[in-house]
Amino acid sequence: MKKAETGLTEEIRQVIGMSLPAGEAAGWLEEYAEPYRELMTRYRCAMMEVETKFRVLSEELSLGDDRNPIETIKVRLKKPESILNKLKRNGFPMTVESIERNINDIAGVRVICSFSSDIYMLADSLLKQDDVILLQKKDYIAEPKPNGYRSLHLIIATPIFLHNSKRLMKVEVQLRTLAMDMWASLEHKLSYKKNAESADMAAELLACAEISAEIDRRMEKIYSDISSKG
Repeated sequence: MKKAETGLTEEIRQVIGMSLPAGEAAGWLEEYAEPYRELMTRYRCAMMEVETKFRVLSEELSLGDDRNPIETIKVRLKKPESILNKLKRNGFPMTVESIERNINDIAGVRVICSFSSDIYMLADSLLKQDDVILLQKKDYIAEPKPNGYRSLHLIIATPIFLHNSKRLMKVEVQLRTLAMDMWASLEHKLSYKKNAESADMAAELLACAEISAEIDRRMEKIYSDISSKG
């Protein structure tokens, strides 16, 4: 195996093999394997930067209240086979430059909050930072997806500082309550297992999403009532 292919998973070689003619696949690996690894390293650094921003906010906000608005912080780097399949599915060029230009959710940070109001407060706090640029915002809490999915999605750009350069990198930030996260995790597992949802299953999942949203509303009201009496 050539040095340029070192560190690539078998999955990415299979995706390239299926996406390109046999004669071009080897050329892709030779030309792009090392730049691909470098790009993923930059996304990993950006992901760590944004995670640190939320951990700093968590420390600060926990000082002024008897609770921490952040329950957990999760990070993930999109798998190479998912990245390349997304390029192919959308008709984008199969190049490293195309990956960086066309795919916004390679680096992901998911913040799980106690209450819906925490989501908007944390999003505002993040976006006020002068090294964070908002590129896109999708509020699936105000306007849930048809299947009932709720979450606040932000695509941001933030700088990473390398040994001899500064690069702006995109990171997808998802903010959810515990109830939203539980529903989304279970829906993903069920949909993946079923492959194709039946009408009855879709209706039941939507009903569960509405129950989950009602739990969020009622728990927030309880917390608000308690806080106002304190």
